[in-house]
Amino acid sequence: MVKNILITGGAGYIGSHTAEILIKNKKKVFIVDDLSTGYKKLILKNTKFYKTSILNKKKLKNIIVKNNIDSIIHLAAVLSVGESEKKPKKYNKINVEGTKKLLESIKNTKVKNLIFSSTCAVYKDGFTKVTEKTKLGPTSVYGGTKLKCEKIIKTFCKKYKINFGILRYFNVAGASVSGKIGQINKGDQLFKNLSIEVKKKKPIFRIYGTKYKTKDGTCIRDYIHVSDISDIHYKVLLKINKYNTSTILNCGYGKGISVNDAIKSFRKYTNKNLKIVKFPNRKGDMVKVISNNSKLKKFIKWKPKFNNLNKIVKSCIIWERKIN
Repeated sequence: MVKNILITGGAGYIGSHTAEILIKNKKKVFIVDDLSTGYKKLILKNTKFYKTSILNKKKLKNIIVKNNIDSIIHLAAVLSVGESEKKPKKYNKINVEGTKKLLESIKNTKVKNLIFSSTCAVYKDGFTKVTEKTKLGPTSVYGGTKLKCEKIIKTFCKKYKINFGILRYFNVAGASVSGKIGQINKGDQLFKNLSIEVKKKKPIFRIYGTKYKTKDGTCIRDYIHVSDISDIHYKVLLKINKYNTSTILNCGYGKGISVNDAIKSFRKYTNKNLKIVKFPNRKGDMVKVISNNSKLKKFIKWKPKFNNLNKIVKSCIIWERKIN
């Protein structure tokens, strides 16, 4: 039975939403976060919080043993494609070495299940829709570190008979329906950056790359609402635990939204005339990536609740107004 769950990076955007769903389902939730990109205000009541880095193997081990942890949801990572190109050592240290330290701390404990947040950035660019069997070939340092983690996790879990669920996220956006939690930190996230910009009197938005071979020249991504992705974590965890199985799953809606599509939706809901400034393509950015999510739907009989661009945009705008 899944009872005591540790979330690494639990004070972050996806971690806090996942904690919310676990608490609703009466699970005991323990959070590890060094608060370098997480926020104390996103840590929900009814969770036990430990401020520490995933690089601290000894502390992690103590937390796991002391709290009889049976399942881990590993979200702690650095995840900006742009930054990863400039700081590859940082990304290797936190994402790859951090994952190794976490796995070492699991040895000889009661941990039976591990959910890992991977990314669609592990796939080779140039495919319209990707399945879990599509050729892998990250274009970014970030994607490369996540792929390394996947391989390390698979080898480790098979050796120590631990069930794993590797979730390849497509682009996560939106904010909680409860209104309590949402995204705080800025990064490469399109929806977050647009939410911040449309609050200004004279909003100006930068588009990196307008001459891609797509319908409108801008990058195309598959966006998934944060509440749906958090729900996936919980359901996949229950399934791998119940059937003692392991899996790799694409987590997206299976439809492509261009940068221009997102801008149009933000304009519609704010009546703001966003001035667009065009910049060259960024190194590491994929042109187009959309998920084939049929394996996910079958594995947990998944039916998304927020599969709608306007719903995602509205939740982003409401959250942004609330935090400022």
